[in-house]
Amino acid sequence: MSDFPPAPGGLALYKIRPALITAVTDKIDIQLEGGKSKRVRPKDIAVLHPGPLSSLSDLGPQDGNLDEAWELLSGSETNLRELAELMFNDFSPATAWATWEIVADGLYFEGTPTQITARTEEQVSADRDARAAKAKAEQEWADFLARLAAKTLIDDDRKKLGEVEQVALGRAEKSRILQALGHQESPQNAHRMLVSVGYWTENHNPYPERHGLALDNPRIEVPRLPSEERRDLTHLAAFAIDDEGSEDPDDAISLDGDTLWVHVADVAALIEPDSELDLDARQRAANLYVPERIVHMLPPEITSQLGLGLQDISPALSFGMTLDNQGAITHLEIAPSLIRASRHTYAEINERLDEAPFRDIVALTNCFLQRRKAAGSASIDLPEVSVRVVEGDIRIRPLERLGSRQMVTEAMLMVGEAVAQYGVEHEIPLPFASQNPPDSPQAPVDLAGMYAYRRQMKPSRSQSQPEPHAGLGLAAYTRATSPLRRYLDLVAHQQLRAHLRGDELMAIGQITERVAAVDGTTGAIRKAERFSNTHWKMLLLKKNSQWRGQGVVVEQDEQRATILIPALALETKIRTKKPLELNSEVNLAVREVDVTDLTAWFRIV
Repeated sequence: MSDFPPAPGGLALYKIRPALITAVTDKIDIQLEGGKSKRVRPKDIAVLHPGPLSSLSDLGPQDGNLDEAWELLSGSETNLRELAELMFNDFSPATAWATWEIVADGLYFEGTPTQITARTEEQVSADRDARAAKAKAEQEWADFLARLAAKTLIDDDRKKLGEVEQVALGRAEKSRILQALGHQESPQNAHRMLVSVGYWTENHNPYPERHGLALDNPRIEVPRLPSEERRDLTHLAAFAIDDEGSEDPDDAISLDGDTLWVHVADVAALIEPDSELDLDARQRAANLYVPERIVHMLPPEITSQLGLGLQDISPALSFGMTLDNQGAITHLEIAPSLIRASRHTYAEINERLDEAPFRDIVALTNCFLQRRKAAGSASIDLPEVSVRVVEGDIRIRPLERLGSRQMVTEAMLMVGEAVAQYGVEHEIPLPFASQNPPDSPQAPVDLAGMYAYRRQMKPSRSQSQPEPHAGLGLAAYTRATSPLRRYLDLVAHQQLRAHLRGDELMAIGQITERVAAVDGTTGAIRKAERFSNTHWKMLLLKKNSQWRGQGVVVEQDEQRATILIPALALETKIRTKKPLELNSEVNLAVREVDVTDLTAWFRIV
């Protein structure tokens, strides 16, 4: 409503801005700031002053006495004309607009042009404080953004950047800071931004946390090993063979005549099903191995007690196996035992394979291997590397295909098949591992063939029913040699120990529940380990911008070749002017590296 009828030359309020009335018919023509004209309905405007007003540019700041007018009117009502005359001693288009701007500001007055209320002192004081706080916050925000741009953070800035860190770790999708900087809100962009301002170091590995994994070892009290009758196998030489620097020796091998013994850390002797240690291990699913650290599934004190070769005499759960001439397991003996294990590296034992007892152990494991190959096991020999970070130094070492490593691998697979068969024969519910065959089985003989064959391989899966494991060439298989490192191995041991004691076994449903409980976490661990390895490879390349190396062409697609870099166990795609021959070698140089995107670009030299 308005006290004045619309007329040419009048000052009107249109939405929240001034308008000059230029003509009046059935509708009203108005001119807005900037010269734009518009035709509106009478109800769309409020006439603030009848005019005459020749131009909106005549409206400008006015000198008046706001405080005196507010004090005189405090708690009472007035209108636009009276308030303008009180503040400016004049009622003109310019003072009318200046008065309305004060009313629209809402601090001292509020209302409509025809009904304006002077706000109380308490209201004004509260709003003034709120506005001051808001202005202070806005200034602090602007200062914060300026420090980000200058990369000069203070301690309080690190607290604010916690919201960006949540995006970088995949725990949140939105960040006011990223929005203000014009960055897309993605984990990669958040990661890049945190590194650029110094919140994270360039080395910071976000992938374990991004996949929701624990970064600390369990802190649960560990009981002492209970006293029980154990078979004394200390007269047998037991060899715990691992990679150099291994911290959790959980298996060892011995030979007693024609019986191959595989001794495994007896973790189930300490951890009962559904105990606090068991439930925590179930949640963790497995050890996490990333180049800069190991996060254990179980408290390290358990490894200290049960790791084979860490004490003069070690408790173990030992598996004694005999094979026939075709490599089939004909007998399995399972016994809680005491062993005297010595620790060795693969490289050391590889030099002794022509000595006893390794010569005879290799003969047994090779017989088993040949049976697996005859059953169609996958033989993929793609390059692998060990990635470790020691005091900030990135060390990437190719894993050699040592005969000692193959010997130990086959011995462990023998246990897996033997335990699976034993479980089926004695109706022991176990977590079995299985794998469907590839769509078109074949025997690749070169690197490109093995690369293509690997892409056909189906993922292995854990389940409570035995099914063939095509990749291993075994009719049934159970992982049972790493209970210090893998939860389902521990479950298998818990079942075997209960069977040996004559105790009640966990039912198939309970095994299924445990398999389901670790499935998602196991997948997250695999991804975190893979991404972490790539993260450190990217950092190595970025820090060595003059890197040169060899690659092998494993796939060609039109003008793009997939090249495998054996020294890094890394693949890259490079555009080529003409097709490259599969399995041909090319010399590569690093061209560009994006650590946060886990991407490196190479060129052929």
